[in-house]
Amino acid sequence: MKTFSSSAFAALWRTGRSAKLAGFAALWRSGRLAVLAGFAAALIFNSATAQVSFQRILDPSAEPHNWLSYSRTLNNQRHSPLKQIDTTNVANLELAWVWQAKSLEKFEATPLVVDGVLYTVQAPNDVVALDAASGRIFWTYHHEPAPSRTCCGRVNRGLAILGNTLFMGTVDSHLLALDARSGSLLWDTVVADAGANYSITMPPLIVRDKVYIGTAGGDINIRGFVAAYDANTGKEVWKRHTIPGPGEPGNESWSGDSWKVGGAAIWNAGAYDEEANLVYWGTGNPAPDWDGRSRLGDNLWSDSVIALDADTGAMRWAYQFTPHDELDYDSTQVPVLADIEWQGVQRKVMLWANRNGLMYVLDRLTGEFLLGKPYVEVNWMTGFTPEGRPIRAPGMLPSAKGTLIKPHVHGAINWAPPSYSPATGLFYVAHWENSGIIAIEGQFPQAIPTNRRQTSMGDVALEPFFNNDEEARGVIRAYDPQTLEPVWAFELGNITWGGVLSTAGNLVFGGNKDGYFVALDARSGELLWKAALGGQVNSGPMTYSVAGKQYVAVAAGSALFTFCVRSD
Repeated sequence: MKTFSSSAFAALWRTGRSAKLAGFAALWRSGRLAVLAGFAAALIFNSATAQVSFQRILDPSAEPHNWLSYSRTLNNQRHSPLKQIDTTNVANLELAWVWQAKSLEKFEATPLVVDGVLYTVQAPNDVVALDAASGRIFWTYHHEPAPSRTCCGRVNRGLAILGNTLFMGTVDSHLLALDARSGSLLWDTVVADAGANYSITMPPLIVRDKVYIGTAGGDINIRGFVAAYDANTGKEVWKRHTIPGPGEPGNESWSGDSWKVGGAAIWNAGAYDEEANLVYWGTGNPAPDWDGRSRLGDNLWSDSVIALDADTGAMRWAYQFTPHDELDYDSTQVPVLADIEWQGVQRKVMLWANRNGLMYVLDRLTGEFLLGKPYVEVNWMTGFTPEGRPIRAPGMLPSAKGTLIKPHVHGAINWAPPSYSPATGLFYVAHWENSGIIAIEGQFPQAIPTNRRQTSMGDVALEPFFNNDEEARGVIRAYDPQTLEPVWAFELGNITWGGVLSTAGNLVFGGNKDGYFVALDARSGELLWKAALGGQVNSGPMTYSVAGKQYVAVAAGSALFTFCVRSD
């Protein structure tokens, strides 16, 4: 179902040239400036119809004004070469426009921007096309999901585009293709059975003529998978389960038939390396989350990163971050690909700040473990084997009396996207500090009783443990990827669910649960600007440019806020 706000103007634009000119003249003579403004907006929208080729998505360097995929580039660096807004003028940022979603559900989507048109998702599954310079609505497509069960809210993290087609996964496990110019439905493919607890919350990934999507539901007894679909027809090309079946290497890491409903969902953004032709995703926790007695073994490939051949889905390598997880340490963080100098030579690496409190550098071509170390307080492991397997600390497992394990079940970071800046060479992560929780054998983890504020996961209240009377808090920190040592830190105060953005203007943007949105100096972490948005920042910020003016956008609460430096 689609609706238009500028349909009359769009219809006029689709007519012949003389009719357009006559219509424009009539509007001008009428003096109806508001109508004329609508006509101008329609011209902007209808001019933005150039095909978004895969080459444009793969290498957007020629069009820094656009934001063509979830993290701008398929390597997920979430770095923009725009620099009109920089350290000298960011203090002059002002609100350009606000779009208020009709939904009150969590707003976790990062928009796309294509030649002046912004596309975003109104939770759970409405696609909205807006004028990126004014916020004016062009069209809305509404998908009414069938009844479905989700772990942690009916959320959607964003869209993908190829050609003139937008792609969206839905909470009832459909993959939809929409005409980006009109909002019309082109095809609708059922990815999985929503009645069997499968759902989709991730942004799709585009590689050449395929669209890739995975399913959430790992907390509620599914067998995770990712699948590739023909972008033109919606037909399945290949499907790869994240849990090996009988006869496949790794199936022996699941006792009995536990592999059949062992979780390992894929519910966050993937990455792509063109040279290796590999697609990468992080996988979620094994199921049941909190009690591993029915699934003895390492539970491959839960809590892992998997590297698959983009054409066939064949697994090329995998690395498990948390073997036999019993504290819901999903490894569904966004994989960040970078080419860096490593011990004197250039190396193609993957940077990963994990929910389990550990940060990693992996060789993204082979999966070789290069470096790993805690970046928050961690007590469940003491180090790594030479191969990169974490060494469990004695007694740091769920117990009948309860064991204090750090970090908290929500982790040091959850799903929020980090950033890597080629300009500074730093890895920027927004994460939690000072958290832990009591793990009780066979039971949902219990929080330390306190009167401090709570966070929530689904319908269950979870309170972070407060160490030495300090409250769990949020921080944006810059790390040196060659050592994983921190370079600077900015205290956010309250915890954060939002991601970060870096720009060539030497800036880093991020936000926190209290609704503060900040701009920091990318080299020093100095606070340069902040705004109170009045709602929790649950998204990854992004930036784009229209008609030579740079904008920065972030979703907070149930609205999309867009800022620019006023030139008048």
